[in-house]
Amino acid sequence: MLDVLGIAQQRLDREVGPSACAIATIVSVEGSVPRPVGTSMLVDAEGAIHGSLSGGCVEGAVLEACQEALETGRPAMHRFGVSEDDAFAVGLMCGGSLEVLVQPFEPGLPVVEDPVAAVLRVPRDTEADEAAREAPAPVGRGGAGLALVRDADSVEAALAPLVPPQVLEAAVSQTSWMIDGGRTGTIRPAPPTGRGEPIELFIESRTRPAHLLVFGANAFGQALVAAARPLGLRITLCDQRPAFADPRSFPGAEVVRAWPHRFLTDAAARGDIDARSIVCVLTHDPKVDVPALTAALDLDLAYVGAMGSRRSDRTRRAALREAGASEEALARLRSPIGLDLGAVTPAEIAVAILAEILAVRSGHGTVAPLRDGQGPLHQRTLETR
Repeated sequence: MLDVLGIAQQRLDREVGPSACAIATIVSVEGSVPRPVGTSMLVDAEGAIHGSLSGGCVEGAVLEACQEALETGRPAMHRFGVSEDDAFAVGLMCGGSLEVLVQPFEPGLPVVEDPVAAVLRVPRDTEADEAAREAPAPVGRGGAGLALVRDADSVEAALAPLVPPQVLEAAVSQTSWMIDGGRTGTIRPAPPTGRGEPIELFIESRTRPAHLLVFGANAFGQALVAAARPLGLRITLCDQRPAFADPRSFPGAEVVRAWPHRFLTDAAARGDIDARSIVCVLTHDPKVDVPALTAALDLDLAYVGAMGSRRSDRTRRAALREAGASEEALARLRSPIGLDLGAVTPAEIAVAILAEILAVRSGHGTVAPLRDGQGPLHQRTLETR
C-alpha cells in the first residue's frame, strides 16, 4: 500500500484530468503465495495498472474488482484461490489463497509526508460496519477508510476519524504496537464488554523492527537468540572471541566479532539503535560487562539487562558507579535479568528474559497472572498474517 500511495497521489492531484483510482492490497494469505501481505496493485479510472499481486494468475480478476470499486465507490473484500468446486476458476497455481481489500480513492487524498504506517478499515459483515455499508466510502475528501500515520505520536489523531469512539483506545494501543515492531497485518480492536462488535483494521508499517543486541556467545545467548526469532526483532549477537562467535551457532542473528562496548558505541553513532532497542548482557565477565553496561546505560534504550547472581549484581553495580553511572541510570538496569519464573536451564532463562522484555515494552510495572486481573485479556493482541 505505502509503495503505491505516491502514485495514487499523482493520479488524483493532476492539474489536468485528475483520475480516480483503486488500490487492491493483500491483507491475508494462506498456504503458498507468490507475494507477501501488504503487496498492492493500483488501477486508475483510465485502466492503467501499476504493480502486481500474484505475478499474473489473479490479476485479471483483481482488475475487474478494482473497476467495480471505482464504479460503486465502495471498498470490498475478495478472496482468490484454488476452488475445489471449479478447477478452472480463477486461482493460484501454487496452491495458496489470498484475501484482497480493494479500496477506491478519489481526489482529495490526505497528504502525509513519509508516513510510518497506513491503516485501512476492512469492510466485514458486522454491526460495526453497518453504517459503512449504507453509503459509499471512497478514500478522498475527509480520508474515509484510510488513516496515514505520520509518527508514533500521531496515532490517535490519525485513527480518530476512522474508528468508532468506543474502540479508539484499543485501536490506538494495538496500532502503536504494530508500528513499534515494524509489523504488517490485521488487528481487531474490541470495545469494552457489551458495547458492540470488534472492527477490523489492516495496518502496513514501514518502521524497522526493534533491535535486540545479545552480548555473550554462550549457551544463554544461543537460547535467547533462538527464543527471540519468532518475535520479529532484528537480532545481533556480539562477542569479542572469534572462536565462540560462530554464525552457524546463532541462526537468525547477525553475528559480530567485536568488544561489545565498542560495537554498541559505533552502532549508536551510525543510528543503528534507537529508543526501542534492547540490550542483554550475558557474558559473566566483568571486563566485558562493565564497559558494555556503562555504554548502554548512557543511551536511550527500551531495555538494558545483565545476567548474574545477586552477589555479582552488587559487585557490578559498585563497579558501574565507579565508572560514572548515575543512580538514575542504575535504576533502569534489569539485573539480575529476567522475571522470577523459576527458570534454570538456558531455554527457560531465555523465556524469563523475553517475558520481562515484553512486560517492560508494554509498560507493565508489575506482572501478575491473568486470572487475577480484570478487563479484556487481549487489549494488545492482534492477528498478524
